[in-house]
Amino acid sequence: MARRVRFFDSLRGLSVLSMVGFHLCYDLRYLAGLSLPWFQGTFQDVWRATISWVFLFLAGVMSSYSRNNYRRAAKYGLFALAIFAVTAIAAVDDAISFGIIFCMAACTLVTAILETLRIRPGGLVAGAACVAAFLALLHVPSGYLDLGFTRMTLPQELYATPWLSWLGFPGPGFVSGDYYPVLPYLLMYLAGASAGPSLKDSFAAAVSGTLALGHLNGSEGTRFSSMRPTSRCCWS
Repeated sequence: MARRVRFFDSLRGLSVLSMVGFHLCYDLRYLAGLSLPWFQGTFQDVWRATISWVFLFLAGVMSSYSRNNYRRAAKYGLFALAIFAVTAIAAVDDAISFGIIFCMAACTLVTAILETLRIRPGGLVAGAACVAAFLALLHVPSGYLDLGFTRMTLPQELYATPWLSWLGFPGPGFVSGDYYPVLPYLLMYLAGASAGPSLKDSFAAAVSGTLALGHLNGSEGTRFSSMRPTSRCCWS
């Protein structure tokens, strides 16, 4: 269906506005030194998550309609490289290594490979499973899995090398101004890629149903109006 789903566009727009607000608060507090006591801890983490998780989910949704995800991944990759270069040269804050644009590049590339192999997950159930797996692996960069009922510590050898930071195992001394490794965020991306077609069909059906109902009501109104007198003199 060629018609765009306005819900996704609106959600993406709100996320962009939220991101601008978040980075403004971040710069005011950590770069300008302005006192923002509420911008810290849980509030900051939740706000950040509502932006990045939505971005990754929507990027996954859009990947299911992309004509060439390899090309899309390459564009993201070049943009991520440019961001790293600019932040490293500017040195205003920590350089951005393996930030969210890198994550979108890597996730899009993985999705393209899965599509080529015809093993990309699909459907709402697969999407929900990916979200559950994402939550379980959310703390991989911190060294453990959260299984709900228990916490499993991961082998520290994974974090002893600098070569796995991109995957989700930050090595000794690793620092980044924005860090979104492949794990766990690939799973949120795949959740969007899996559920995207079903969600779009659902929204399209809802819009079509609303339009059909409006057309029906409009037709009934027209028929009702045709039974009314066109002039008061008709009743005289």
